[in-house]
Amino acid sequence: MPSDLVQIAQPKASRASLPPWLRKTLSNSSSVVKVQRDLRSLGLHTVCESARCPNIHECFHRGTATFLILGGYCTRRCRFCAVPKVAPEERPADVDPNEPRRVAEMAARLGLRYVVITSVTRDDLPDGGSAHWANVVREVRNVMPKARVEILTPDFGGDPDNLVRVLDSAPDVFNHNVETVRRLYADVRPQADYDRSLEVLRFARRHRPNILVKSGLMVGLGETPEEVESLLRDLHEAGVDIVTIGQYLQPTRLSLPVAEYVKPAQFDAWRDFGLALGFRAVASGPFVRSSYNAEAIGGKAGEQPC
Repeated sequence: MPSDLVQIAQPKASRASLPPWLRKTLSNSSSVVKVQRDLRSLGLHTVCESARCPNIHECFHRGTATFLILGGYCTRRCRFCAVPKVAPEERPADVDPNEPRRVAEMAARLGLRYVVITSVTRDDLPDGGSAHWANVVREVRNVMPKARVEILTPDFGGDPDNLVRVLDSAPDVFNHNVETVRRLYADVRPQADYDRSLEVLRFARRHRPNILVKSGLMVGLGETPEEVESLLRDLHEAGVDIVTIGQYLQPTRLSLPVAEYVKPAQFDAWRDFGLALGFRAVASGPFVRSSYNAEAIGGKAGEQPC
């Protein structure tokens, strides 16, 4: 069963149909299977598996994972995302009050020095799940006081009270992804809003000026290089410190198709453009994802003066 989970956590495109720079060698090593068995034993989800991340073998082999909290089903229907979604007439399961303890236990088992946590979006909850978010961060802090904590949150409907609740749990890095350029939002993220996401990032910068603020986007959905540059300017204006840029890969047949496989040279150009704007760190490349090598990029940004 654990090996089955590795097999399904792959993009829809076959390896042969991908350009050379997007081909990875995969293996079902014992270390990968062990991580999956430990996750299953604690009833935990990871975005690595749920979103079918192409880096899952590499990360699990290194003994790292990004925890997905608030259950395994999302209330939004973003067209790029493989995370399971509830039907419009259904409601996700109730929030498990024991999940914070289990996340902290798994982080301790892995010996993580840098804990990355994300969640499904829970628009069905009055507080968007923000109280649960705060409980998870605090429990990880209690169990692993020396670990750094990065959180990748939904927009919580833009509600400042919910954002305060999460930010006051004192993460080291606050991440909220814009995901794509303004023009494509209605098609890619029909229940989200470009300006609302920018305001979430601005609010985080104002409310917790001493933490790192991070955001990320996918390319290959039909955007132009100029639109990506405009998005990067918007993120810099919003007070973002760290940006990640990666190639979109169609995870399921129902997901949006890939419009373009962006060449590595263009990723390098966006990295250089972002650094010239003044970001403290920019990770830009075909396999870059929000939480991929998060400890390294967070550490690099943290070494630079505010």
